[in-house]
Amino acid sequence: MSREIQPLVDFLVEIGTSDVPHTHDVLLRHLVAVYRDLESWGCDEAVCAAGLFHSIYGTERFRDFALPLDRRCDVRELVGVRAERLAYLNCVMDRASFDALIETGGPYRIADRITGDEIELVSQELDDLCTVHLCDWLEQVPRALEHGDPFDLGLDDVRDYRRSAYRAMAERLGGVPLDAYDRVFVMRAAS
Repeated sequence: MSREIQPLVDFLVEIGTSDVPHTHDVLLRHLVAVYRDLESWGCDEAVCAAGLFHSIYGTERFRDFALPLDRRCDVRELVGVRAERLAYLNCVMDRASFDALIETGGPYRIADRITGDEIELVSQELDDLCTVHLCDWLEQVPRALEHGDPFDLGLDDVRDYRRSAYRAMAERLGGVPLDAYDRVFVMRAAS
């Protein structure tokens, strides 16, 4: 990967992500870990940068930190148009609409949980969004299992949260993402 991530990390530190608790760690370390995992999966720079910023505006479940949406232009300038759009989509998507899309197929539209609008995706955007979203979850699950259920999902096992949707994402992507999914979920028998 040719991108120098230090300016991106500096921005994340400047806006306070190193002080925000996240899955028995801090948000900044999680964001960097997602970036590094995506990099190891062979993803391009834009997808890795989207992974680094995947929850920058908050998400449906993670609301402990959210950069105001009027700062989108700052993020876009820093990471590029494609990476910022992927990060934005990951933040604002209504997960039920995303899960239904993944499990049933096109047309590729998700609901924006903030505006209620429908967002149309092209196939590559859907693949990229699946990649970022799946990697985010897979990075957290082992740590969550080690420490109990920090997500307050009310599940006996955090791996049961949206499991069929995550499996559908992994199968859609195949290759390294599917292998990563299988590694995390084989831990079920061991725990």
